[in-house]
Amino acid sequence: MRQPILFLICLLATVPISAEDWPQVLGSNRDGVYAGVALAGTWPAAGPPVLWKHPVGQGLAGVAVVSGRVILFHRVKNEEVVESLNAVTGKTQWRFSYPTTYRDDFGFDEGPRAVPVVADGRVYTFGAEGELTALELSTGKRLWNVNVMKRFGVRKGYFGAAGSPLVEGRRVLLNAGGRDQNAGIVAFSADAGAVLWTATDHEPGYSSPTVATLEGTRYAIFLTREGLVGLDPASGTVRFEQRWRARSAASVNAATPLVVDDVIFISSSYDTGATAVRVVNDTLTSLWASKDVLSNHYATSVYADGVLYGFHGRQEFGQSFRAVDLATGRVRWSTDRFGAGSVLLADGRLLIAHERGDLILAAATPKAFHQLARASVLSGTVRAFPALADGVLYLRNDDTLVALDLR
Repeated sequence: MRQPILFLICLLATVPISAEDWPQVLGSNRDGVYAGVALAGTWPAAGPPVLWKHPVGQGLAGVAVVSGRVILFHRVKNEEVVESLNAVTGKTQWRFSYPTTYRDDFGFDEGPRAVPVVADGRVYTFGAEGELTALELSTGKRLWNVNVMKRFGVRKGYFGAAGSPLVEGRRVLLNAGGRDQNAGIVAFSADAGAVLWTATDHEPGYSSPTVATLEGTRYAIFLTREGLVGLDPASGTVRFEQRWRARSAASVNAATPLVVDDVIFISSSYDTGATAVRVVNDTLTSLWASKDVLSNHYATSVYADGVLYGFHGRQEFGQSFRAVDLATGRVRWSTDRFGAGSVLLADGRLLIAHERGDLILAAATPKAFHQLARASVLSGTVRAFPALADGVLYLRNDDTLVALDLR
């Protein structure tokens, strides 16, 4: 009996500790906070160990990671492709595709923008031309699909469709942008894709919605092109609204609303700025609002111990990275000419994916910006949001998805 017991002990010792998955944009709670196994406090000079690399097509969508599967959504030639990859090896487990003719007006990228969402054994994707698709997680079999832009007469906009869906209570919620059909926000049946309700006449934004329970009431919270909206996710009843839109037509809202207790933080660029509002009985009370504090162009800020950490300013003009008090809007510190990127919070530290391909580890402290480690992990341009599951960071550039061991 000694050999089987010894084998079992060795096997258990090599099984990775179970950790939270990364099933959607910005993680389980859509707040950019990682809650898995402990991460290393520094890295080798060459950077974190590379577990594997996988070639990718066009796209600005980060991956989702669930149950040992990495869900990749990208464009290969004239198809939008969903792939399930083995999280340990990076090998393809299944592949699903459909044709696309999307063309980017600015020549940036012609692939999908929205991070896949995994819930209840299904994968939901939202393509650049508005194709909302539900797949079976285990096999990649298509369960249903709806072309949202055609169904609701949505205009293309500047960068096509980009906001990730929100799955809540067997419903798939989406900032569809069907203004003429009062279908700015739409709820679809998670099981069959049927339209359950529509609300608002808001144009689509590029922000992904979130969900929160405030004073015992469940809210779906959207930052559309028009502004902040809080709805009953079951009925679509609008409970509060606040306009938050740039005066310039050539503008977008892209960062996801961040909910901390009963406070909602929203932010945008294009001379719009940021605000923190408190929700009491479906009424919004402003804590502060400013154009000069923390204007997120596309990357959502993170929150820790009373302080927001994030990017301020337009991506193309050179952003700064800042720490800002959530309650007051006071700027605690600012690192100018930092450049663009995205940020996560992990083990009380900031994990920053720079647009130039550098990975940065910094202390989450309001005292000063304190870098702990930095390494070049990808070449080219990195704009897709990273995913962090079981101590492994998944990051992509223009042609490569890399898995980095941060444990």
